[in-house]
Amino acid sequence: MTLKDQTIVVTGGSKGLGLGLVEALVDEGARVTVVARDKDALASVKQRLGVAVAPADITDQGAAQRILAEVRPDILVLNAGATPPMGRLDQLSWTDFTLPWETDVKAGLYWIQAALNLPLAPGARVLVGSSGAAENGSPLSGGYAGAKRMLWLMAKYANGVAKQKGLGIRFQAIVPQQIIGGTGVGDNASSVYAEAAGLDREAFLARFGAPLPPRKFGDHLVAVLDDPQYATGVAFGLKGDTGITVLEGEAA
Repeated sequence: MTLKDQTIVVTGGSKGLGLGLVEALVDEGARVTVVARDKDALASVKQRLGVAVAPADITDQGAAQRILAEVRPDILVLNAGATPPMGRLDQLSWTDFTLPWETDVKAGLYWIQAALNLPLAPGARVLVGSSGAAENGSPLSGGYAGAKRMLWLMAKYANGVAKQKGLGIRFQAIVPQQIIGGTGVGDNASSVYAEAAGLDREAFLARFGAPLPPRKFGDHLVAVLDDPQYATGVAFGLKGDTGITVLEGEAA
């Protein structure tokens, strides 16, 4: 499949990983709508890349329904999420611990439900942003790992619903398998983990091997969308050293 002239909505596409993806999609000739809260950041990306923008809080259920109904995307990428408060399990408040659930998971639920209930057109794809923390945990980021695992599971559940309803929509989890510098979540997490390990941040990030900067992340997602070998898998790992790995194949 070619992404030229495909209509794509990207949440959290005004900075970090989402911006790297938007840049890659624009280079492929896609028609992109970026959803984010920061109006200044949206204005900047609109001016620089010529994309459409939709200011909204990703946890606003009505906004999810309205934007998908108005844009009717061929592809929806759920990338936005909160930067989790960092701390040991014995130190975090319940509010801090659950922030990724109140933001990432709540938003994931609302946007996935909107895609299923509108519904998006047959053949549409929904990429759901997860994390390598979903595989191995993240002991200094509270409920973040569990939230990201839940999003992976929700993609799998949504495929079951889509199949039951005969919608022809495919949901796929995207799992970056390393902390990525140059992003809010990555810089925050790597600083805390580096301090705990007695390292500087650059040395800690080097432990993951080759870096995976936002634009390279975007290029990998373009490959997931464009290459037929990735058309039916449920979850894909992304890493600087190994590129794209199928973590979970097509659901039964």
